[in-house]
Amino acid sequence: MDLLKQRIIDDGIIVSTEIVKVDSFLNQQLDVKLFEEIGKEIHNRFKNDEITKILTLESSGIAIATIASRYFDYVPVVFAKKAKPNTMNEQFYSSETKSFTKGNIYNAIVSKKYLSKTDKILIIDDFMAHGEAACSLANLALQAESTVVGIVAVIEKYYQGGSTKLRNLGYRVETLASIEKIKDGRIFFR
Repeated sequence: MDLLKQRIIDDGIIVSTEIVKVDSFLNQQLDVKLFEEIGKEIHNRFKNDEITKILTLESSGIAIATIASRYFDYVPVVFAKKAKPNTMNEQFYSSETKSFTKGNIYNAIVSKKYLSKTDKILIIDDFMAHGEAACSLANLALQAESTVVGIVAVIEKYYQGGSTKLRNLGYRVETLASIEKIKDGRIFFR
């Protein structure tokens, strides 16, 4: 997706060969107009797959998933929480995951009443490195006996292997902007 790649080049901040910050438009300050285009592109890639729910992880994936939902006839967006709230008294699915960015391990949880075996799930991950979050979300869907139709990574660092790992597990993975490497202060796309 050329628009997204250009935005990464223009506004992404290279922290190291492992990290590029995109918080000015993707995960702290949100460019809603860009998200509209991202939502259209996601729909374009999955429009024939009869998606019944979109699954993402709090908090960065929620805005993208919500806008993408519009293009899938407003299917529900379910987001896994990173901590069990006091108000969650019902049973829930849980899957351990590790955050590459934050370097911590947590349990992603979703109430059992929001995922079912009749659901056809599209997983949306805002930024994929090793694929831990997407694997955890897929695990939640599998616990509910839902069908994972596909996984979308808005941005991925291809060299860190997340999408390859997920494809090797049999998942369809679509990436909107795939960074092949960061070298000499420049971002190179696949």
